[in-house]
Amino acid sequence: MNRHLLDSILQKEGYVVISAHDGEEATNIFASRYIDLALLDVKMPKRNGFEVCRSIKNNPRTRHVPVVLITGLINTNDRIAGIDSGADDYLHKPIRQEELKARVRSLLRFKQYSDELQSAEEILFSLARSIGAKDPLAKGHCERMSQYCAELADALGLPEEQHDALKKAGIVHDIGEVAVPENVLFKTGPLTPEEKVVFEQHPIVGERICAPLKSFRCVLPIIRHHHEKMDGSGYPDGLKGEAIPISARILAIVEVYDALTTDRNYRSALSSEEAFLAIQEEVQKGWWDGRVVEAFRKIIAAGTSPHP
Repeated sequence: MNRHLLDSILQKEGYVVISAHDGEEATNIFASRYIDLALLDVKMPKRNGFEVCRSIKNNPRTRHVPVVLITGLINTNDRIAGIDSGADDYLHKPIRQEELKARVRSLLRFKQYSDELQSAEEILFSLARSIGAKDPLAKGHCERMSQYCAELADALGLPEEQHDALKKAGIVHDIGEVAVPENVLFKTGPLTPEEKVVFEQHPIVGERICAPLKSFRCVLPIIRHHHEKMDGSGYPDGLKGEAIPISARILAIVEVYDALTTDRNYRSALSSEEAFLAIQEEVQKGWWDGRVVEAFRKIIAAGTSPHP
């Protein structure tokens, strides 16, 4: 009766409604259909609302779908269980029609914004990958960078926000190279002073490209500063030491390592051991953060990360 009532109210508002008899059927619907919003009764047969909500939020494909738990329970522990399962909102029985319609409108607006944001991010990721695709020797570079950075963020105990920023930055860090002429970008010999000036603008260009996205707030400093060096000899701002964000220091080292362990036109790929010897020499020069290098060396030695 509750399902039929909700169906009737929402269909009159113009929504397409899909009903499930129990928690197991609801889970199967999410596996096979595109859903914008879920209204889940807490007390359902086979799988309760908490369990279904948790399965929705643990799936990367559906975790952004708003979930409203409907319940007659008022126990504090039940509310805590709902929050722990990832629920976005609660509706208490008996349900008031106007409150139901207002909550649904609000959460669907949020879902639309989330979808638009995700689309914008995917466009940037595609642009970044298209730049990398111009160099056949750089195949898989963006994906390796993203995974390396995420693992290093975990090893150093960085907060989740920085972890996510590094995963994104691993893909888009050199997106500013779209503004660098190909004769400069793929030049095998030394750059002229004029070409060097053009090339060293790409972190600034990349920052500007990504700046309109609020979800990239923590990504922007990584894009701009991943070519800085601890002794201040990097670019574009000549930052020194702790003035360089830790996330940018992480990506800088990961990029150097990936470059050294990948075939280039002018040399063959180095082994991991050879690469870290070269990086350690640069630590001694004052270029890189030795603590980050050591943490990354342990990750590679453990053999959990991809290798070209």
